[in-house]
Formats: sequence, structure tokens, C-alpha cells
Amino acid sequence: MDTPSTLPGGTWTLGDSTVTRFGYGAMQLAGPGVMGPPADGDGALAVLREAVDVGITHIDTSAAYGPRITNELIREALHPYPQSLVIATKVGAARDAQGDWPTARRPVDLREQVYENLDSLGVQTLDLVNMRMGDAQGPRPGSISEAFETLAELQREGLIRHLGVSNVTADQVAEARRIAPIVCVQNMYNLVHRHDDDLVDHLAADGIAYVPFFPLGGFTPLQSQALSRVARRLEATPMSIALAWLTRRSPNILLIPGTSSTAHLRENIAGAGLPLSDEDVTELDGIGR
Repeated sequence: MDTPSTLPGGTWTLGDSTVTRFGYGAMQLAGPGVMGPPADGDGALAVLREAVDVGITHIDTSAAYGPRITNELIREALHPYPQSLVIATKVGAARDAQGDWPTARRPVDLREQVYENLDSLGVQTLDLVNMRMGDAQGPRPGSISEAFETLAELQREGLIRHLGVSNVTADQVAEARRIAPIVCVQNMYNLVHRHDDDLVDHLAADGIAYVPFFPLGGFTPLQSQALSRVARRLEATPMSIALAWLTRRSPNILLIPGTSSTAHLRENIAGAGLPLSDEDVTELDGIGR
């Protein structure tokens, strides 16, 4: 069995827990469009168990995935949970019959979502809840106070251990931190989408994790070709190079790549651990500029 020290990037202190910087995102375990059960239920359970077996101690999920499907798979595969395991979930969006993600951020909506996560994961307290803002196109300006104050209240009630924010602007991060401490920010960020560079560094200085999603999302064909050239030179896949770059970028970056395949999980771990030279990093940095 791998241990946290052998996974790429080592560990990070997330609130009062030490987690592996290489984590696992459960979103892909649901069916097409993140709706309904997976085609291979046994395979979904196997990849979750494999994640824990290789030493991963940070799993990202949401009751909106399925809905409830990924949470229920996590519960079936891993409950009772290892003491070292941190399960992060998120609230702020619902699902409709068409598979869309309408916002649901009224206090009553958020309270309902927290209870749904508690029930579907089979716990009395959620390890970490991210308040998701914005929309499918990205962060949107505006106050986070009403929604985040609701989560802070639920934290005081003992239903949530730690709070985070997702799909947010730097101003919203600052506003949330004035309401209650946060342990992470989860935003889109990768080799091309470098808009949060300053935020990543600011959070690192304050001991707060940054959790990027879509490590290969939003590349133009030209940028993708440039990444592929680097990957070919290093005899690796573009995804591996993108994960390795994120691992190298900052010690507060926590990776949550998703997959429904145990083999692909192992490939992602190996990719994130690829040693990049300073010259490699300089060339990769140029892709996003």
C-alpha cells in the first residue's frame, strides 16, 4: 500500500487534518451528464476503494452529483470511513429534470443540501463544505454573505467541521474570510487559466489550500498542441504533464482528478509525480501567456 508520503506532492494541513495533496474527485462516478447511476457500479466502488488503498485521504464529492449517486457510492464503498479520510462536499446548486444546475443558495436551500449530504454520506458531521457561487461559465461578482453566513451557522451547530468556497472571485474569498475561517478555495485553474495566480500565492502564505478543477479544461487547439509537444518530449500524456505542473506550481495546491477506472487512477498518480525540470516549467508557463 502506498502511504501519504509516497503520493505526489506529499501532504497539506487542511484545517485540523493532514491530507494528501493528491486527492480524488468523485464526479465522474455518476452516469452521463453527472445524472443517474454509473454503467459499472462495481467498477465505481472498486476505484473508490483503490483510492483509499493507495493512501489518498481527500475525496471531493457533492449530493448534486447523480443526484446523491456519488455520495451513496462513497458510503457503500468506504463506510465506516477511515479516521484519516476527509470527504469534501459542496452546496449551492440543485439538479433539474433536464440535468441542468440551477442555483440554490437561499438559507433554506443550503440547510436542506447540508442535511442531504449528511444523510447520503451517512455521517453526523461533514468534514468540509464548499459554498459554490457563480455559474457554469465561472465566478460572478456579488456578495457571498447571506449564503456563507448560513454555512457558518450550520458549522456552529456542529453539522460542518470546516468551510471552503468554490467558483469565486478574490473579493468573495475576502468577504467569506471576514465571516468565518476557510480552509480551501476550489476554482478552475490550469496551465492556461492562470487568472488566480495571485490568489494561489496569497492563500499559500495564509496556509489555505487551493483546489483546482478542470486541469485540462478550456485549452484552445493551439495551446493543446503546445502541451502535447511537451508531453511527447517527456514521453507522457498531456494530462500527466498538466497534473505534474499543478503539483509543482505551489505546495497549497490539492489535486482532485476524477476517473471511474482504477488503472487511470494509477496513471494520474504517476503523472502528477513526473519530475519537471526548470526548463520544462518555463516552457509550460509560456503556454498560458
